[in-house]
Amino acid sequence: MRNEKMTDRDSETPQWITDQLDDPANQNNPLLPALKYLLEQDKEHRARMDRMLRISDGYGNLVHNQSLSLSQRYDKQLRRLEKITRISDRYQQEMMELNQSLRQAALHDPLTGLPNRRMILERMKSELARQDRGCARFSLIMLDVDHFKHFNDTYGHETGDAVLSKLAEVMQHTVREYDLCARWGGEEFLILLPETDLKTAQTTAERLLQTLRTSTLDEVFRSPDQPHTKLTASLGVATYQPDETLDEAINRADSALLIAKQNGRNRVELNLEHEDHPAP
Repeated sequence: MRNEKMTDRDSETPQWITDQLDDPANQNNPLLPALKYLLEQDKEHRARMDRMLRISDGYGNLVHNQSLSLSQRYDKQLRRLEKITRISDRYQQEMMELNQSLRQAALHDPLTGLPNRRMILERMKSELARQDRGCARFSLIMLDVDHFKHFNDTYGHETGDAVLSKLAEVMQHTVREYDLCARWGGEEFLILLPETDLKTAQTTAERLLQTLRTSTLDEVFRSPDQPHTKLTASLGVATYQPDETLDEAINRADSALLIAKQNGRNRVELNLEHEDHPAP
């Protein structure tokens, strides 16, 4: 009896892969061409497999159908299906791994490796939901590298990128494990501090600033002719208030950052608006 060819359902692209391909957020992702290429290879493989099965079935029926017992034909078909299943499982695993890499790239900054704006906004929305369940308020630290334009204009954009990477490294080693540091855009970074009041957030910001002050950029300026430049930043701190939106909380942290820059940079400023018990 002739074996049935692979059905249209077998050759369909899984919906979760199609969703990733159609998601506008992934259109500029460097892994997208690789995913499309792998999908095309999978379709070609399935088409070849279908043709091979039809040819094999025809030839097998012509030569062996009369001599093979029903049990033998069943065993042969079973082995063929097992082989196809193994191939299909391997491709599915590769698709899952590629999809995971695609999501990882979509939620992280490619330069610093930190979460990007999209990821920290998702986390902040989760924190808002926790507020409704009675959890303690969260705080935000907005950070901007001081005189970053000087690094780019004087030493080049490659050095500027190295400065941002150094800052990301310092931030991740300074905050708590469950805090989230993200690149907000350009030389600005946003830190989410869950269940943290304003005073504790201020202490974290001051500790981070002190760590930056004592850090050098020697590994960035590898030439002995370059000065031992210090890395400093301005930081604005705000604590989420129940009567405000997420955008309002972010804007208050950003306003405190602007005050820090206006007051001479290399400092921490707090936004005390709506605070019932301002930090000293």
